Amino acid sequence: MKKVSIVTGGAKGIGAAIGYRLGKQGYAVVIADIDENAGKYRENHFRSEGIDSFFIKTDVSSEMDVSNMVERVYDRYGRIDALVNNAGIGFSGKSIEEQTLHEWRRVIETNLTGVWLCSKYVVKYMKNTGGVFVNVASTRAFQSEPNTEPYSASKGGIIALTHSLAVSLSKYNIRVVSISPGWIDTSSWQVPPRESYLSSLDHGQHLTKRVGKPEDVASLVAFLVSDDASWISGVNFTIDGGMTVKMIYIDENVIQDSLTMLFNDVEFSYQIRKLIEKIRKADNKENIKSKLDEFLKLL
Repeated sequence: MKKVSIVTGGAKGIGAAIGYRLGKQGYAVVIADIDENAGKYRENHFRSEGIDSFFIKTDVSSEMDVSNMVERVYDRYGRIDALVNNAGIGFSGKSIEEQTLHEWRRVIETNLTGVWLCSKYVVKYMKNTGGVFVNVASTRAFQSEPNTEPYSASKGGIIALTHSLAVSLSKYNIRVVSISPGWIDTSSWQVPPRESYLSSLDHGQHLTKRVGKPEDVASLVAFLVSDDASWISGVNFTIDGGMTVKMIYIDENVIQDSLTMLFNDVEFSYQIRKLIEKIRKADNKENIKSKLDEFLKLL
């Protein structure tokens, strides 16, 4: 009998790539997404590729939406084998002083409460057969840029919720894992697809020498829901091209390497670095101006 998966936020980006990969592995794929136009687009895309696909408009922060979605899936297929809790939203980047309680709640309710709600209602139908939950967190659970408090908190909460669910649901033979993607270029999985504008510097700062693709994440999810991963539960997997293990100290070598990646010219980058050193050491504005003129001549 065909296995059935639910992918929240499955119309675009990482979720769409996950749904496609699972569909190609024989799963029926339910796309649960709040974006109706994108959801219909992805449903048609999957069906054109021979995937049994079904779109249900769903706001994962709404208990009624989630309950209705899960019931419709079970009524249609009679089983649920994999739940991928991928739906999530970003944050505007306002400082903590400017953030509103409404904005905080919107991010938490979508990114974290949505995982809890979908898990709560899927358990009802999965507990007699067993299955897998894959919760999509983020490396922002471990590291942050300024002014990302709601998003980082929501993603950290997903990892904690994952191990709690894994312990609680093990009696039903339900495995629960989370994954934390780093920088993923989702351009090709948008609706419609977009052109990527990444630079050599974007790619080069990863240990793997490239920014991640949604397909990278989808490959990991496909493994985690498979029988080959049957001894894995309660843990988080970081998939970030090695970014979170790097120790970064801003020194001359880092500047040199960054310039080389940016311009793809070792000698030119070396000359720019030397010029930066001269400007830094200049003791008056006239000296700085002369060094800038020197730089312009290099260009």
